[in-house]
Amino acid sequence: MIYNTLAHYYDALVKDEEASREWVSWIESELAPCDCLELACGSGEITEMLVQKGYTMTALDLSEEMVKQAKSKNLEGSIEFLCQDMRHLNNLGSYSGIFCLCDSFNYILEKEEIDAFFHEVSQHLKPNGLFFFDTHSLDRLEEFDSEYNETGAFEDGCQYQWSIMAEDDYVYQDFAFYMKDKVIQEHHIQRVYDPQWLAKTLSKYFDILKVTTDFDIEGIAPGEKYFYVCRKKVQE
Repeated sequence: MIYNTLAHYYDALVKDEEASREWVSWIESELAPCDCLELACGSGEITEMLVQKGYTMTALDLSEEMVKQAKSKNLEGSIEFLCQDMRHLNNLGSYSGIFCLCDSFNYILEKEEIDAFFHEVSQHLKPNGLFFFDTHSLDRLEEFDSEYNETGAFEDGCQYQWSIMAEDDYVYQDFAFYMKDKVIQEHHIQRVYDPQWLAKTLSKYFDILKVTTDFDIEGIAPGEKYFYVCRKKVQE
């Protein structure tokens, strides 16, 4: 299961408080504090910041280990955490805002699943509810056309190797964790979608209010991520 071992080292590997604050500011700029659902919340870094800003949060992740990490940050128990697949929300109610952040969207690997995911999200938004998500830009495919490699060690002595490689529409990330008595590997696959196709598919269920590149560049432009703010369509 991916994120089983990575969950323990996730913050040490990728935590970026400044970037997390940018995600929160992006949400704040479009949506006042209200009842919200975060999909694929990971270690809960952004979730916790949103609660501190006055949002009422429910958050879920497919990884039990990630949920444990997230719960450990929310000592007052103000966030409802669930361990489940973000594509299946039948057990949940409706929210004023739904978020899918930090490339989590890119783990959905089939176009048919993307369509179903957008429909599922729309079904769990209140009238005029907003859906926020980010996705790898097409430029990421070119960026990782040559393999990226990183090595290092964590405070507990565990050494790691992290490689990223893009091929066709896919980004492959491989992690190796060198423990004292064993090596644990995790293989992650993400898919990058063309923004024109995304816009067409989103338009079935949402009005796209704003698209930016890297938070503050208007529209689709060269950069690392596209950021979408979408409003649930009025039922005809």
